[in-house]
Formats: sequence, C-alpha cells, structure tokens
Amino acid sequence: MELDVRQTVIVAILVLFIGKYLTRKVALLQEYNIPEPVSGGLIASIVFAILYGVFDIELLFSLAVRDTLLIVFFTIIGLSSRFSTLLKGGKPLIILLVIAVIYLFLQNFTGLTVAQFTQQLPEVGIIGGSVSLSGGHGTAIAWAPLFVEKYNISNAMEIGIACATFGLILGGVIGGPIAKYLISHYKLEPSKEPRLTVGTLHKVKKKPNDTAEPVQKRAPIDYHHMLNSILIISVSIGFGLGLNLLAVEAGLHLPEFVTCLFAGILVINVGPLLIPKLTWPERSRSLALISDLSLGLFLAMSLMSLQLWTLGGLGGPILVMLTAQVLIITGFVIFVVFPLMGKDYDAAVMSAGYAGLALGATPTAIANMTAVTEKFGASAKAFVVVPLVGAFFIDIANALIIQFLLDIFAS
Repeated sequence: MELDVRQTVIVAILVLFIGKYLTRKVALLQEYNIPEPVSGGLIASIVFAILYGVFDIELLFSLAVRDTLLIVFFTIIGLSSRFSTLLKGGKPLIILLVIAVIYLFLQNFTGLTVAQFTQQLPEVGIIGGSVSLSGGHGTAIAWAPLFVEKYNISNAMEIGIACATFGLILGGVIGGPIAKYLISHYKLEPSKEPRLTVGTLHKVKKKPNDTAEPVQKRAPIDYHHMLNSILIISVSIGFGLGLNLLAVEAGLHLPEFVTCLFAGILVINVGPLLIPKLTWPERSRSLALISDLSLGLFLAMSLMSLQLWTLGGLGGPILVMLTAQVLIITGFVIFVVFPLMGKDYDAAVMSAGYAGLALGATPTAIANMTAVTEKFGASAKAFVVVPLVGAFFIDIANALIIQFLLDIFAS
C-alpha cells in the first residue's frame, strides 16, 4: 500500500501525537527526556511490522518531503547562529571534532572485536562500526556495494541497515538519561542567556527563575512574522542550494542541508547589515515553531518508515555488536566527552547530542538536545557545535577512516 505525500504527512502527525501522549502519560519517558518522535515513531514502526507479518500489508511512504524538512530545520539552525556565538563555540568545536575522530576508531575497533568474538569477518565489524552508526543509513547504503563487490559480504546492505536502524533508535533513547544523570549528579544550571530559538522560544509557559526576556517583548506568532520567517528561510535555502552546486563543481560533495546551514549563518549575519530595516527572524517564536515542526515531522517519518521485518534474520551477532556499542559510547560520553567539553551544563547537553550522533544521526542528536533544553534550559553553544561536527566534519573523517581500516583488516 503506497501512501502519497498528503497521507504520509497525516500519518507522521498522528505519530507525533502518539509520542506526545506517551510522554505525558509514561513518567519514565518524561523523566529521561526521550524525544516524542522517537517514542511515537518506534511504536508506529512496530505496529506496521505487525501489519506486514500478520496481514502481509506493507506501507510505503512518500519520503521526499522528509528530506525537505531536514533542509528547513538545518537552515533554521544557521539562522539562529550569530558569528559571536560561533566564535564562542570555536574551541569546543575543535575539541569535540578531535574527540569524535578518535571515537570513530574506537567504534570500529569495538565492531572488529565483536566480529572476531562472534566468528564474523572483519568487514562485518566495520559495517557494524562507524559505517552504519556514526555514518547512519546514508553511509551504510553508500558503502554496501563496495562490501558486496570487493569483499564478498553479500548481506552488507542488510547488516548496515539493521545496525543503522537500531542505532537510530538507541541513540534517541540513551541521550536523555545520560544528560539527566550528568545534570543531576553535578548539579548543573544553564547559563543566563536568552532562550534558544530552536525548540523552546515559541513556548509561552515560563519556569521559576526564568531569566529570558518577557514573552510580550518577543516577536509574536502572527501572519506577518510567520510570512517573514518563511521568506527568509526560503531565500536562505535557495542560497544554500546554490552553494552546494558550487561545491560540487569544485569536487566537494556535501549533503544539501550542510550548505543550507552555512547559508543560514551567512544570511542572518550579513543580511541585517545590508538591509537593516527588514525584520529578521533571529530568536523569534515563529522561527522556533517552524523548526520544531520540521524536526518533529522529519524524525517521525524516519522512524515510522523503518521496515523492522527486514532485520529479523540477522540475529545474535548484531545484537551483541549493538549492545557493546551502546556500552562503549555511554562510558565514552560520561568519562571522556563530558569532562573534556568543560563539565558544565553546555557539556551535558552536548553529551546527550553526541550520544545520539555517534549511534544514530545528526537529527537524533538535535532531538536529544531539544528534549533536554526544553526541560532544563537553553544551550546555544550545543546547537551550534554538535550539528557542525555531525553534519560536516564527521562524514569526511569517517570516509577516510573506513577505507584506512579496510586496507588493514579486510580479509
């Protein structure tokens, strides 16, 4: 049964409502900051798997709109980033990048060790390492033909998709509890900065001791401000897509959402200087609302479209590998990432994001950080540093490291 764009959006919205209901009713989900799209999307994917297994009904979703939502979200991340904020995040960005590159090796060595323990080929360990986890579905799919043709791993695609799928879920599950533990254990408090645009500013309910500017002084959510935000987002996306074409001509292949993020940064920093009389949507409630809708629907569509029945035959080795990877990243985040990032509130939020990034994908990292900041307070630095590391630098480093390890360990 193939669903068109309209039907896909309807299902995604229902999935989000389910996630919100579960979070409101299940104390454990609320306590540990599990993102609503993750809980709702996982339930939906299980229901769809039952429909396939019992009634032989397979739902095929139209996911082109999902990729557009991802571009919109990351463009808004850029539009929320002043150069002053980026400069503040300069040192943490470099530190997290170095940490992330080191962890790519550790993640692959974990996969190689488990592969040897479960009597699998070394290539399977690399697929279950940074190819599918830090790399995600896109990297797993991109590398699968090489593993099939050159290394004779006939089920490389299935292994990669299985690990990436469960990594996406697990990354969204462990990030919140890690942040909660760090914040509670070290009694951390957010800095006295204004509320972050992404994920929080459109909510009008204020917490005790909230230092954000009064709600009535913020740009309201009305026809004019929504239209203005949509205009600036659309112009920024066009600019970003143009940058992507230039990058391709220069031989640099980047995901479109990366160049759109950079375009958003340029537009919000240069635009007010060129056209000072225009109302720019930085830190506006309308921009925050659009970002939340884009991210929520993107994650809901990603998780509800998982074909869990394709993973059943992969069995024990994959389970052992994923268990090992979750234990390693949890320890790494708590004992390495958090201390090196400064052991403050921003470091705790970035730790939640990095856990999602290392096991799932950049949107999972953002969802983790959004869930944490909505509960505990804003962290502008985290929403700049983690996406830049995850969306740009890691993909390049990962490709080089994968090939390096294959040259050494491949049979």
